[in-house]
Amino acid sequence: MKKINTNNTAYKTALCGILCAQALALSWLENLLPALPYMPPGAKPGFSNIVTMFTAGSLGLGQAMAVTFIKAGFAFLTRGATAGAMSLAGGMLSTFVMWILLRFTKEKLGLIGISVICAAAHNIAQLTVAAFITGTQSVLYYAPFLGLYAVVTGTVTGLLLKAVMPALEKQKNLFIRK
Repeated sequence: MKKINTNNTAYKTALCGILCAQALALSWLENLLPALPYMPPGAKPGFSNIVTMFTAGSLGLGQAMAVTFIKAGFAFLTRGATAGAMSLAGGMLSTFVMWILLRFTKEKLGLIGISVICAAAHNIAQLTVAAFITGTQSVLYYAPFLGLYAVVTGTVTGLLLKAVMPALEKQKNLFIRK
């Protein structure tokens, strides 16, 4: 992912809007998947993070956080306040971690390694919110399951990002003003 070196605000806004729409479409499709056994209610694979990771690597932290905020708003509107709060907390932490890792360790960790770490960060933030909302630490018993889930879903998401990267780069190039 090459960082776009442009100050064209209209370009960034338009591309960010397209990326938000793609993230929302993936988030909506995830909602159609059935719940997995032994997972907390609402555990999703995180396919929309494909778009977030691309945004963080191509446009930067601000635009990636905008995508994350829009996704959290969508979760709030479609699944309620608890899902929205958990999506916002998990998304903001994982997006920040993603941006840092893409900037400083991309060659060492690769997209799959970064995706796994970000999935784990997302789960940590969500468990923290769940413990706060429920007022009990018992939700932390999900941590081992979510750790394994982060490895699996992070790997799948990283592989999918690698597969769709050429299409996302082509889409990005449609917006570049020469």
